[in-house]
Amino acid sequence: MKRLSVITAGLLVTALAVFGCATTSSDSGWITLIDGPNGLENFDRVGSSNWAVVDGVVQADRKAGKENGYLVSKNTYKDFQIRAEFWASNDANSGIFMRCANPKVIADTSCYEANIFDQRPDPSFGTGGIVHHAKVTTVIKAGGKWNTYEITARGPNIVVVLNGTKTAELNHSQFASGPIALQHGAGVIKFRKVQIKPL
Repeated sequence: MKRLSVITAGLLVTALAVFGCATTSSDSGWITLIDGPNGLENFDRVGSSNWAVVDGVVQADRKAGKENGYLVSKNTYKDFQIRAEFWASNDANSGIFMRCANPKVIADTSCYEANIFDQRPDPSFGTGGIVHHAKVTTVIKAGGKWNTYEITARGPNIVVVLNGTKTAELNHSQFASGPIALQHGAGVIKFRKVQIKPL
């Protein structure tokens, strides 16, 4: 009887790992938040954008009002790595926000933002930069193609790598922990895979 209980418990843990919200992959502790059409359940929505699964990926291309739209993770993170595969239109205004101080109010003044904004009026903090904090060191345009962000946040140090090239690095201790958020501000933004690994 005891052995049966142990087996049942093991099956329950396996089922939760497979069918629960965020799933931990066998790839050394990575937690998958978005994988193709799956993952909207791992986020709360803030703002007016029309986040939906379209053609097998999570995307937004329209706002109901002037307010930007965000997918805000239900969990908070302190030190982590992020891997995100995204497609942006040439006119997209998007970004990955990190360590947000208030999960209900997302802004580049209350989070760190790895920007996705090729046409930003001040290109210093355009795609690949950390808005207000770390200017782009290598300009890479993201519009019209699939791209990969790799972001590492460890203590005050944040490193942003876009398509294999380091584009920004920051040492700043204003925001220590909080949820991450995916932004839609303008144009079309698509995410086909987003993973996070707590450090």
